Amino acid sequence: MTRLPALGTHGEGWVAIQVILLATVVAVGLWFGPDWVGALRFIGIFGGIMTLAGGIILAVRGLVDLRQALTPLPRPRDDAELVDTGVYRLARHPIYGGLILSSVGWSIIQASLAALIASAALAGFLTLKSAREEAWLVERFADYAAYRVRTRRFIPWIG
Repeated sequence: MTRLPALGTHGEGWVAIQVILLATVVAVGLWFGPDWVGALRFIGIFGGIMTLAGGIILAVRGLVDLRQALTPLPRPRDDAELVDTGVYRLARHPIYGGLILSSVGWSIIQASLAALIASAALAGFLTLKSAREEAWLVERFADYAAYRVRTRRFIPWIG
């Protein structure tokens, strides 16, 4: 069990805060910066790769693989089944992992230290949100605890 609040019957408050943090990453990336220029700007290519890998490959694949279990809210649907195939075989929260990779990549593309800080805040928040979600998942699915032990949290092959 977790001490983290539900923030609504199905976790609506968690989603609202996540949207605000994502908008903050985008906004500060546009408004503040670039904080580095010249030769360091070449790492923008790396940021683009991170955004593409995170946003398109990981997050979108997570959305597709959830199929009927998909909900924008952290509390699982009553009729949902545990999905541990596809990208969920490699990461428990690939959509969150994709959002983290994409926000860091965006920050690098924009050369914005402020956006990197906002991305770190988003990553911390998604860690808390996933803990709240996992408390619900453990209650809902008997085999979730074993799945959690064998599967990475956000990004395949990365702690």
